[in-house]
Amino acid sequence: MVVAIDGPAGAGKSTVARALAERLGFRYLDTGAMYRALTWLAMKRGLDLGDAGALADLAREQPVLFSEDGRVWIGGTDITSSIRETRVDRMVPVVARHHPVREVMRERQRELGRDGDVVIEGRDIGTVVAPDAAVKVFLVADREERAKRRIAERPGIGADALATDLRLRDESDAARMQPAPDATEIDTTNLEVEDVVDRIEALVRERSAA
Repeated sequence: MVVAIDGPAGAGKSTVARALAERLGFRYLDTGAMYRALTWLAMKRGLDLGDAGALADLAREQPVLFSEDGRVWIGGTDITSSIRETRVDRMVPVVARHHPVREVMRERQRELGRDGDVVIEGRDIGTVVAPDAAVKVFLVADREERAKRRIAERPGIGADALATDLRLRDESDAARMQPAPDATEIDTTNLEVEDVVDRIEALVRERSAA
């Protein structure tokens, strides 16, 4: 079974998806980490982040790997911590906006998603990557709440800088940030993580029974 969780930055996708996968015994696939990994490797190799063709070739030649314990690997290096660095964070949207890059990444995501039960989170999972997912969820939250969450995740970055980053992310994601017609929307603004996980687990159980 594939569970697709989409939504904007700060809506709680990663936290909820990770907790849900652990509860259900499913694998967890963080598609955002894949773009971060590619960005990290491209910067390390000094590639032009505006060169869509070169980036797509790199993504094809160096597929992102996930270990059983959730570590992220690319080019033979464990970059789980490195991809959360501010310098990578700022450049991910530049890399992810290239259509050729997204095509390569989507195919890799589909490949990873075909192997057993999995929770996949991202921005276009239910609409493009896994349109046949058994359960589709679209998480939303007020921008103020999303900004607070981002600040909590990245205490080393100023609030103004994070607010600006969130606004730019929203603008960049707008074109593909649409819930699938059959997705269940959950507003996480005033919900605890466990509450959100409970709701999605109920959907999974319901679909499994059906």
